Amino acid sequence: MIRIAVVGTGGIARVHARALADFAADETAELVAATDVDAASLARFAGELGIRRTYPSLEDLLAGERADLVHVCTPPGTHLALARACLSAGASVLVEKPPVISLREFDELARVQGHDGGPPWFATVFQHRFGAGQRRLKALAARPDTLGRPLLAICHTTWFRDQVYFDVPWRGRWETEGGGPTMGHGIHQMDMLLDVLGDWTHVSAVARTQARSIQTEDVSLAHVTFACGAVASIVNSVVSPREESYLRFDFEHATVEVTHLYGYGDGDWRVTPAEGHRDVLDAWEQATDAASPGRSGHAGQFRAVLDAISTGTSLPVAAHDARRTMSLVAAIYASAFTGRPVTPADLVPGTPFYDSMNGGKIRA
Repeated sequence: MIRIAVVGTGGIARVHARALADFAADETAELVAATDVDAASLARFAGELGIRRTYPSLEDLLAGERADLVHVCTPPGTHLALARACLSAGASVLVEKPPVISLREFDELARVQGHDGGPPWFATVFQHRFGAGQRRLKALAARPDTLGRPLLAICHTTWFRDQVYFDVPWRGRWETEGGGPTMGHGIHQMDMLLDVLGDWTHVSAVARTQARSIQTEDVSLAHVTFACGAVASIVNSVVSPREESYLRFDFEHATVEVTHLYGYGDGDWRVTPAEGHRDVLDAWEQATDAASPGRSGHAGQFRAVLDAISTGTSLPVAAHDARRTMSLVAAIYASAFTGRPVTPADLVPGTPFYDSMNGGKIRA
């Protein structure tokens, strides 16, 4: 049994706990303890989910439990200190997105994890990598004889959050949330984009606060060039009444699309072959992954995480993968604030947007 603890007992922690329930049933893992600074929320959470041991602080939890894995489900601005404490105590950490609120914090956290590939490990929750459709697309994209070269992509996260949503004290503020929809909402679709296309090389972007009374942006748009030669258009919004998450990949031999909102199933994917390439449809159907659930969700990633712990291997969506996604977020902000194209060289230690997503400024 892998022993798991949860830090934070809000809505996303309940998503984690319910996804972990099946693993407890088959005796793979057990959610043994929880902590929260809000005692009333902690008591409700433990009562609803049958968690026997609760602690008033993470320090008390780490002293009282032998946790193999800690899920950090608190506001983004708290992630660094909490995850660092877990790693220093020898517990691996799975952190909700965004993992931290700057590249500087990310690199600091990555340095605390185990060395030479051993535990404790640090990984980020990007659950949409683990649905069958994404796994199938990534496998086929690695076979240029099937889909051909990637040429163009579209990555749109057009969601809606009213002002009441942002009236929660930590939301919409650079120092506590790290950014707006680019950081906290569209990051999932952008992670899927990078999972397929790989490293980015140039970003040109704009960001605006169009409708909400917040410090951060509520809309961003970006043009991205990738090392593989593809170009992509990215839109992130929380002011769009008709909500949609949409990814489109145009390869030489086919277009592959997925339309969903907060999670996709197999039926949400569409493949359109170019003339003379009907074999792409057969390849798509044959590229199954028995280890991946049809629908994307936390349970799929949690299964992969628990398998990695059981076999003593690094957790999926480890530092390298998550940092690439965080660097794209930072590049969008850097370009939007400076009004010029950005490359990875603009985000190295000692540069403003390495230290904070807004480069020390106030608004986009």
